[in-house]
Amino acid sequence: MSKNIAGKVVVITGASSGLGESTARHLVALGAKVVLGARRKDRLETLVGELRNAGGEAEFVVTDVTRKADVEALVQKAVSRFGRVDVIVNNAGLMAISPIAAGRTDEWDAMIDINIKGVLYGIAAALPEFQKQGSGHIINISSVAGIKVFAPGGSVYSGTKFAVRAISEGLRQEIGGAIRTTTILPGAVDSELKFGSQHAESAAFVQGFYEQMAIPADSVARAIAYAIEQPADVDINEIVLRPTVQEF
Repeated sequence: MSKNIAGKVVVITGASSGLGESTARHLVALGAKVVLGARRKDRLETLVGELRNAGGEAEFVVTDVTRKADVEALVQKAVSRFGRVDVIVNNAGLMAISPIAAGRTDEWDAMIDINIKGVLYGIAAALPEFQKQGSGHIINISSVAGIKVFAPGGSVYSGTKFAVRAISEGLRQEIGGAIRTTTILPGAVDSELKFGSQHAESAAFVQGFYEQMAIPADSVARAIAYAIEQPADVDINEIVLRPTVQEF
């Protein structure tokens, strides 16, 4: 248990695997109540069942973050079930690596819809509740690719993750005071993110890179918990974490 996490109500998108799943498990172990969103109902049902069997409090809502109404329903589930929401972790993401010249515009659209608009929908859904409560914490998952452009292949992905970092910093300036804003910028972390590329040559490179480099998803879960557990007057704005062997 963590005294600054125990009892907090945390909404997590992209919670059916990877960073989202690990964060849910870690925060519940520290006493948080979680409301989990993702598209795969079967994975959510299994995870919530395991968390409850271990004595945790957990709910889920099938959520596609590209649909504003879905994200609103996820946040409202937290409010209706637990009476409030303390933290939202905007974690859902897509990494579709390919050269710009390949012209995979459908993948560009999908990354913009999930990585940027999905984060904005999470902010839009949670912020009114935080303002009513006079407290709250928005945690957005960017990437080291939001600090340094990953090219060739990751130019559009980097663009979306730079956008998350910019939106988070602007949000901090606009709503600072009682509401905290944190951006998490991970390097190679073991998750399904590495399977997002359909461009064969890029996919082979990405998966090889992750096999050599990736650290466990609970590395990010611990970083998220660190940001949450700080006293209310401390706002951890950015956390960058990489495998020690990762140069990029």
